[in-house]
Amino acid sequence: MKIALLCSTLLALSTGFAGAQTAPAAAAAASAAATPIETKIASCIGCHGIKGYQASFPEVHKVPMIAGQDARYLAAALNAYKKGDRKHPTMRAIAGTLSDADITDISAYYQQQARPAAAPEQPAPAPDGVAALLAKGACASCHGANYSKPVDGTYPKIAGQHADYLYVALKSYKTDGSAQVGRNNAIMSAQVKQFTLAELKAMANYLGALPSDLAIVPQSKFR
Repeated sequence: MKIALLCSTLLALSTGFAGAQTAPAAAAAASAAATPIETKIASCIGCHGIKGYQASFPEVHKVPMIAGQDARYLAAALNAYKKGDRKHPTMRAIAGTLSDADITDISAYYQQQARPAAAPEQPAPAPDGVAALLAKGACASCHGANYSKPVDGTYPKIAGQHADYLYVALKSYKTDGSAQVGRNNAIMSAQVKQFTLAELKAMANYLGALPSDLAIVPQSKFR
């Protein structure tokens, strides 16, 4: 009777110990199973891997689509955040943790992550007023006639990008003297400062409504 009781007690202790180890062991296994690139993009998924996700700084707007952007643009943007040429506390904090190799790998990953149908060579005509604004800003000369084929890989595709994000981005080039908001880019700053905020919004709304090479590919940290 005593022997049976002792065996039963040892079995219970053994089972409880094994159960207590299950969660940490599973977490360790999941961590070990993550690929190097999954580890590197872990900080990106929480915003850029959720459809409809909105940021609240410096105002409420959808976070930009980055899947399908040229890797050279993504690398240039991350380096600008890292150096402080693009002022955004969260993005600078994230970019500051990345090595040059990390930036190269992350940028290449997001370039190939989405393969939507290519945007048409010629976009839908802009309303007269907006067409004049785009011509005044010479937007197509850098971003391409359809705004999806930039003449330089370090320039972004802007056709179909979220209009509210485009508006926030354009305004940031008008901002001077802020430690938290603004972008240092001589060409873009000179361009946007010739427009009113209402004109920038009109351009952003047109560009955001165009067919796009960009996409959001839903991702979860818990997959």
